[in-house]
Amino acid sequence: MTTRDAAWEHYPVTMNILPEAHRCLSADQSLADGLQSRPDLLQKHPFLVELAQVEERYQRLAARPPELPTRPEKRLVNPTLEILEVRWSNLASLFSGSPVPPVEREEHLLLYLHPGDRKVILRPAADHDLLILKIVAEELDTRKVAEDTGLTIGQVDDLLYRGAETGLLLAPPSRLVRPADFPRGELSQPHYFVAQTFTLQWHITQACDLHCKHCYDRSDRQPMSLQTGIQVLDDLYDFCQSHNVFTQVTFTGGNPLLYPHFIDLYREAASRGFLTAVLGNPMPRKRIEEMLAIQMVEFYQVSLEGLADHNDYIRGPGHFDRVLEFLDLLRELGVYSMVMLTLTRDNMDQVLELAAVLEGRADLFTFNRLAMVGEGAALASVPVERFPGFLSRYQEAMNRYGCLGLKDNFFNLLRYREGRPYTGGCAGFGCGAAFNFLSLLPDGEVHACRKLPSYLGNIHEESLDSIYHGPLAEQYRLGSSGCRSCPIRPVCGGCLAVSYGFGRDIFTERDPYCFIDNPTG
Repeated sequence: MTTRDAAWEHYPVTMNILPEAHRCLSADQSLADGLQSRPDLLQKHPFLVELAQVEERYQRLAARPPELPTRPEKRLVNPTLEILEVRWSNLASLFSGSPVPPVEREEHLLLYLHPGDRKVILRPAADHDLLILKIVAEELDTRKVAEDTGLTIGQVDDLLYRGAETGLLLAPPSRLVRPADFPRGELSQPHYFVAQTFTLQWHITQACDLHCKHCYDRSDRQPMSLQTGIQVLDDLYDFCQSHNVFTQVTFTGGNPLLYPHFIDLYREAASRGFLTAVLGNPMPRKRIEEMLAIQMVEFYQVSLEGLADHNDYIRGPGHFDRVLEFLDLLRELGVYSMVMLTLTRDNMDQVLELAAVLEGRADLFTFNRLAMVGEGAALASVPVERFPGFLSRYQEAMNRYGCLGLKDNFFNLLRYREGRPYTGGCAGFGCGAAFNFLSLLPDGEVHACRKLPSYLGNIHEESLDSIYHGPLAEQYRLGSSGCRSCPIRPVCGGCLAVSYGFGRDIFTERDPYCFIDNPTG
């Protein structure tokens, strides 16, 4: 290989700027060393020495990329990282073909191998890059960093997340993983058994401006003080940090916006970087705008129980029209809107007509089957034999109504028969009760699912981590032994609340609506 060929192979960026630089390359010295002895060549491009030094390190990493840890136990600085101090800025832009000329100004460059696509990254270091490197290298407490920098805890965590996205940091995998003895059925893909987000459905108040005929709980549970609520958020933060997952707080009730400290609690959740959502009722524009000024919600969910007459029979006179007006308000404010229906014998034939009304008005419309719990025990469930046909008609109607969503786990049973990809189900793949989802009641009780009595512990008496890893939670996570032989168990598991409402043993018997053994179902 000639000196010119070697120069173009090892220093293409430098050679593209100054082709005759190959004359400075010899077997016993680098191009940068050779350029330092040629002031005539540097007169027009004085940055070439540093460019050649940077390019030499770049090419060395590209030629011999090392292996990187794939499942680190904790957050790490990328072990391939080099921080280069240079006197000329814009050097990194030359590697991407940018015509911006270097300027004599000190700069730090980050050079590392991306753990995902294994490409060599060269870019200027921003202040936040140096901050997150310091946090991880020195194992600093993010709360203390937030206090010292004037950032929120959520902003600090967001910087750390971006650092992992760019490959500057290596992040540990989620620790919310189904155990090895969890039934796999015919599914082996890892994503069916791992949760990336943990959701706390927080019933912060029992106060409600409605009295629906299928309400699960009208008991008089006393709400927490604001200070206690903040302590809950801190506990939740610690739990999700230790399990390496994102956090979502879904505020509900009752009507969560009737909690006297709602906006303060919402602000505290947002400041910790939590995703936020609301399951509530129509509220005045001012209240929604006040909330959105702090943080946009992931979604705001309201309920309808069928067309106007039936809905207002269940939820009260005038409710149907108020919901439609409120959906228009949410759309105007740019809020993702969800409409939930509790499916019963009396409204199952109204679902698709309601979808036509909601098309273009709600972003998502879906249903939960009635759990005959609390006041819901007085209503009639969908006849078991009619349910498979309803699912088929509903799924077919998705071609006409884009707002329809697939939530019930038994859609996956239908899709299994049809050889179609599986949907997310109730709370991720399959039943998420006590796995990637817990319910917290106003008085501190923690339940696996709000729609049935599923007590796991009390947040006032033990930590969320202790409750989550307790034997009761493990029992709910495993679900019914009657589902163990199911070929699609990881994406189904039925609904424990529905089974409970039918008087079944939720840990040994299957959901009464299961049609896995019924070839005509």
